[in-house]
Amino acid sequence: MKARFITFEGVEGAGKSTQVETIAACLTQKKIPFLITREPGGTALSESIRDLLITPSDQAMAINTELLLVFAARAQHLEEVILPALHQGTWVICDRFTDATYAYQGGGRQLPMATIATLERLVQQGLQPDLTLLFDIPVQQGLARAAKRAALDRFEQQEIDFFERVRSVYLARQQQDPDRFCLIDGSQDLAAVTDNVNQQFVSILETWLR
Repeated sequence: MKARFITFEGVEGAGKSTQVETIAACLTQKKIPFLITREPGGTALSESIRDLLITPSDQAMAINTELLLVFAARAQHLEEVILPALHQGTWVICDRFTDATYAYQGGGRQLPMATIATLERLVQQGLQPDLTLLFDIPVQQGLARAAKRAALDRFEQQEIDFFERVRSVYLARQQQDPDRFCLIDGSQDLAAVTDNVNQQFVSILETWLR
């Protein structure tokens, strides 16, 4: 059986990270081997890059530096974790992947999408997720949730217009590729979101396992 690559996406406070365990429970019940990872991060080197990217600093980071660091972390993550797992038949659940780069660096930072696409081709060599769960929530509601969790990281400190652009790109990508994306209303309460994720994923999983 082909190992599947499943990614979770969404703006801050959408609740995507909480639902990783929902998918993990479904796979465990089916006795499907899997691993859980995240971006930026997933390896020792990539986690070091993550610290550079998300830790607030008085030193401004050039936008192209940010973009290149994101893809540097991803290249290491693919080489060390994602590709070996998939080749060995282990499913991969990843909290954020390249859709986040299009949304945050392309939408939020307003970098050219063509530049991101060039780096995507170089680093990923055609690899795309089999399924992306996109958790959508109004920006102000999501940021209010994020503010209750902990001190805001470097991205969470951006202005609301930044996140409106991020959300817009996410939704545009979902519309462009509805077969890959599963849109989840993250504005609901936790129980409702969990039920929605369970229902939609179980249906997809049954299709894959036929």
